[in-house]
Amino acid sequence: MELKKLGKVAKGQDGAVFGGMLFRFDATGTCFVYKIGDLSEESTPLCQFVLDKADRIAPHSNSVAFGCARYEEGDEFPLLYSNIYNNYAKADDPLKGVTCVYRLQRQGDSFRTTLVQLIEIGFTDDPVWCSGADVRPYGNFAIDKEKGLYYAFTMRDASQTMEYFSFPMPALSDGIYDETLGVKRVTLCKKDILEQFSCPYQQYIQGAICHKGIIYSLEGFTDSAENPPAIRLVDTAAKKQTCLTYFKDLGTTVEPELIDFEDGICYYADHEGTVYTLGGLL
Repeated sequence: MELKKLGKVAKGQDGAVFGGMLFRFDATGTCFVYKIGDLSEESTPLCQFVLDKADRIAPHSNSVAFGCARYEEGDEFPLLYSNIYNNYAKADDPLKGVTCVYRLQRQGDSFRTTLVQLIEIGFTDDPVWCSGADVRPYGNFAIDKEKGLYYAFTMRDASQTMEYFSFPMPALSDGIYDETLGVKRVTLCKKDILEQFSCPYQQYIQGAICHKGIIYSLEGFTDSAENPPAIRLVDTAAKKQTCLTYFKDLGTTVEPELIDFEDGICYYADHEGTVYTLGGLL
């Protein structure tokens, strides 16, 4: 693998790429939008916006991705998916294993989102998801757009395994109406699992994306001996990890956050906002 620097954007969590634009989210639900072709050391965002109902949900945007379906046929953007991961500030409603689904609309250089659905894992208190040894049963997700699958994965039992679960990708019409947030809530139960498999344990999972059946999962903190910044590749067909690369070997030790693909190019950004293309992938 190799990194090629493109420029700088705002500090933050994960994000997504679509239509030549990079959407960079922070832990408050704020997004900064950039044109990839205009990235430099002093990149200026086109604009910024805040995810709908962020004050009530406390999104972390640990993993963000565009899907395939659109809210309406003529929409410019597909549905946007962003998981909670943790919202410790909302301890009364921690929303474990929840991904928020948004409609993204643009008028000129202004953007706005509307929360349109929630997808939640309905068995986060079950040992199959979290043994209780881990205090972060919130999980991560990735969408296989080609096969129409929703992958949820979690640090199951502290330094033992990651558990991966695949489900049919929920349709926007699925779910039961949630009066609290005014949208349908899809609950994925154990009976809905299509496949389950284990992989080596990851510490502090960061952004993730599924591309051509491979889940690219970031992890770790800044130059940490116990939790070094790294990327793991998981082959969903073979049900196994196929690659583990430490970012230190690529010349950087900054906390990894964002990863996405567009037109065969892999875009990567760290917590400090440095954006790269990541080449030499499997």
